[in-house]
Amino acid sequence: MSHPTSVMPPRHLTTPEAARFLSLSTRTLEKHRTYGTGPTYRKIGGRVIYTLADLEAWTARGARTSTSEITADEVRPAKRHAAVSPAYTTPDGQR
Repeated sequence: MSHPTSVMPPRHLTTPEAARFLSLSTRTLEKHRTYGTGPTYRKIGGRVIYTLADLEAWTARGARTSTSEITADEVRPAKRHAAVSPAYTTPDGQR
């Protein structure tokens, strides 16, 4: 008889495991982390780990029932955005 917790996934996933869980490439997930557009992560020593709850919460931000639905939350592409990065503003603070 197997232990009931043996079928449960691990509580914390490494970057490659989290990328597989999200059906993304590892590099895309790394870019999301760099640009601040990805799921919440934790650093333990030099290791980056993700919780399943944080990954699911991040994907839930992109949930829609229609292509015309407009909501405040969205999962942004893995690139710099003006709202995230000051690199997209001019010296006088304009975009």
